[in-house]
Amino acid sequence: MSDLEKFRSETRAWLEANCPPDMRLPLEDDDDRFWGGRKAKFKSDGQRLWFERMSARGWIVPEWPKEYGGGGLSREEGKILRGEMRKLGCRSPLDSFGIWMLGPALLKYGTEAQKREYLPQIARGEIRWCQGYSEPNSGSDLASLATRAEDKSDHFLVNGQKIWTSYADKADWIFCLVRTDSAAPKHLGISFVLFDMKTPGVSTKPILLISGMSPFCETFFDDVRVPKANVVGELNKGWEVAKYLLTHEREMISAIGLGAGRPLGQIAADSLGTEDGVLADACLRADIARLEIDTLAFQLALERTGDLLKAKQASPAISSMLKYYGAELNKRRHELLMSAGGSDALEWESERSRRGEQARAWLRTKGNSIEGGTGEVQLNVVAKRILELPGA
Repeated sequence: MSDLEKFRSETRAWLEANCPPDMRLPLEDDDDRFWGGRKAKFKSDGQRLWFERMSARGWIVPEWPKEYGGGGLSREEGKILRGEMRKLGCRSPLDSFGIWMLGPALLKYGTEAQKREYLPQIARGEIRWCQGYSEPNSGSDLASLATRAEDKSDHFLVNGQKIWTSYADKADWIFCLVRTDSAAPKHLGISFVLFDMKTPGVSTKPILLISGMSPFCETFFDDVRVPKANVVGELNKGWEVAKYLLTHEREMISAIGLGAGRPLGQIAADSLGTEDGVLADACLRADIARLEIDTLAFQLALERTGDLLKAKQASPAISSMLKYYGAELNKRRHELLMSAGGSDALEWESERSRRGEQARAWLRTKGNSIEGGTGEVQLNVVAKRILELPGA
């Protein structure tokens, strides 16, 4: 038995013995996720046990170095762990922007002091982060951002506004882009800073979407004091850090294309009935089969991309391709969920429908092609950076 085969066997056995039964069930709603943070509360004993057991092994962030709270696994071992978790239906023990976005940026650009300060806290779920990028007049043209940080000798004084800040009202800290040199060209003079959301001068205001709910907020900074030690990377060169983080954000968003929860065919069969053991609606049956095939192909593409990245053979722009396709897959899935749900899927307020969960989720997916960079911008990046089309 090879070392990787042995690791696979031992990992499967450990997961089977340690993942609680309720942590192998599909997520019912966003409250089923554990986000960590100062105010975090476990929804069940199973959720707590699963987090504690995975944390003890460093498998919250399995491929991070052990000295920063990770498991020290190789990419191949991490891939095996994720694969075995999928086979058993194991939920993520911790969802975190710190893991998905900030962590990789700190590992690449952070000082040793920053890595030792923040990475273990992220791995332990002690800080819940939000992202301060977009502004009211700086969305796709993010580099035109106007939030400024004035040099006050030993600290910066930050003033400005961010928008579409996911979970800002629940976050403990923010990683934020600010302008530290107003005279420099717009892609220069930007710095990447970290600060506590409890700092005086920080306030948030929720944004309501067409779904009737939203994780998004407006975030305001009025003379917010930020220590200079909280600058990640070089001063005025935060755009480099921002671009690197965006590749990880887009990879994170692309993962929604894989879907989660009960199989679509089962949902449709329960709602619309079967004939001779198959879904009665032949057209819907074909659409579901097509989506499942495309999803499987996308999963293989994600795995291949990981291998190419490890071998340093992948274009940095490939995250734009994955983000675009993953967002489109998720939108297709929810369109089919509405069809599969029949008239019940149209319910909006009833207790039976969990306050119209299905319809609200469908409306929410309309934003997938906007957040993290619009679909049009991603296609432009693919045309220029990957396909190298003339004039792109």
